[in-house]
Amino acid sequence: MNTVIYSHTKKAIIVGATSGIGKGLAETFAANGYKVGITGRRTALLEQLKANKPDSFLIKTMDVIDTSSAVKSMEELVEELGGLDLLVICSGVGNIIETIDFEVEKRTIDTNVTGFTNIADWAFNYFYKQHFGHLVGISSVAGLRGNRYAPSYGASKSYQINYLEALRQKATHLKAPIYITDIRPGFIDTALIQGEKFFWVAPVEKAVQQIFKAIRSKKNVAYITKRWWLIAVILRRIPKFIFDLI
Repeated sequence: MNTVIYSHTKKAIIVGATSGIGKGLAETFAANGYKVGITGRRTALLEQLKANKPDSFLIKTMDVIDTSSAVKSMEELVEELGGLDLLVICSGVGNIIETIDFEVEKRTIDTNVTGFTNIADWAFNYFYKQHFGHLVGISSVAGLRGNRYAPSYGASKSYQINYLEALRQKATHLKAPIYITDIRPGFIDTALIQGEKFFWVAPVEKAVQQIFKAIRSKKNVAYITKRWWLIAVILRRIPKFIFDLI
C-alpha cells in the first residue's frame, strides 16, 4: 500500500488483525519494514495474512475477552519479535440493535471495555519499564455522544476515548516517553457497519493510509477520514433536547 519509509526494523503488534482496519494496518506496517505480530480469534485468517509475507509476520491466536490468556500471548509475541515499539488495539465489536439485549451488550462491553483495558494496561506498563513505546487505540466518533442504535458500542468507545486520554496524562506526569494515539474513525466499509447505508463511508484502504500517517506523526487524536472532525464539532454542540429527538 505504501512505499518503504523505515530503513531499520521496528516491532509492532496489531491486536485484531484478521480483517478490516487491523488487517490493513498489519499489511501497511509490514510494507514499511516492520516486523509485525498479528493476533485475532480466527487462526485461518491470520495464517492467510502471514502466507502473503512470511518473513514479516508472527501470528498468535487469542481472544481479548480471555484476559489472562491475552496477556500471556502478548508476552510470547514480544519475546518472539525480539522487542516492541508499537501496539495497536484494533479489536472491537458492536451491534445495531432494535431492542435492548443484555447478552448482546455484554459481549461488546467484555471486548471493548474489559479486553481493551487489559491490553492497554499491559502495553503501558511494558513501555514504561523499557522507557519508550507507542500505544494506539482505535476508538470511534460514536464515542462522542450516546447512540440509541448501538448503546453499548457508543458507550464503550466513549470509555476508550477517556481511558486513552487518562493514559496520556499519566505518561506526562510520570515524564515517561510513551506516546498515546486515539484514532477516531467515522464510517468505514468494514463488517462492523453490517452492510447498512451510511453517509461518508470510507474504503478501508483510504482509512488505513490516514491512520498510518497519524501513527507515524504520533498524533494525540486523529479523525478518520479527516473530515469527520467537522461531525465531531457539530455533535458536541447539539443541545441535549435536540439530540434526544434525532
